Formats: sequence, structure tokens, C-alpha cells
Amino acid sequence: MDCLFCKIAAGEIPSTRVYEDDLILAFRDIAPQTPVHILFVPKAHIASADGITPENSAVVAHIFETIPKVAKAEGLTSYRLVSNVGPDACQSVKHLHFHLLGGREMSDRMA
Repeated sequence: MDCLFCKIAAGEIPSTRVYEDDLILAFRDIAPQTPVHILFVPKAHIASADGITPENSAVVAHIFETIPKVAKAEGLTSYRLVSNVGPDACQSVKHLHFHLLGGREMSDRMA
């Protein structure tokens, strides 16, 4: 499989990791949109939110249990979470990921 995030999770491509366990990885985005911009990915390949099933949804729950811990460790008391699905939503890597964005006041516009 030629998936960028699978390669990052496997350690084949370097990243600045902020959290890791057996199921998930969180690392700093290489082109941050906010002062804190961290990506959370499952280590097992799931193409997008459309690929979440009863068999793999526990890893997504684990990501959402981990996000507040990482946000707090980053000093965030307010933040935004984003997951893009498909080309019209600008999903650039076809591997489920959640953007944790924070560190500044954001616009109320989502699009």
C-alpha cells in the first residue's frame, strides 16, 4: 500500500510524534494552519470516515478519548477538530485522520 500516513505510522517516514500507542498515532502537521496543528490517525488503514464500521469503530472512539488529553498537554482550552472526506472536502491523504487545531482564535466560518 502506498499510503503516506501508513508509512508515517510504520516509522518509514519521519514525523514529530506527540502521542503513540498500539492503535493510534498523533503527530504535528508539516504545514500547520494554526499554532497547534496535530493529526490523529489510526495505525490500521481506514480510508476515511466513510470506512468506519462496527469492526473498527473502537479505534475512532480511542482517538476521541485521546484528543482531549493531548489538547490539554498542548495548553489548549479551546480547539477545533476536522476530518475531511473525499476530494470536494479536500481530503488530501486517503487515510482517516482528525486535525486538532488550536492556539489562536478562529473564524466562525467553516467553509
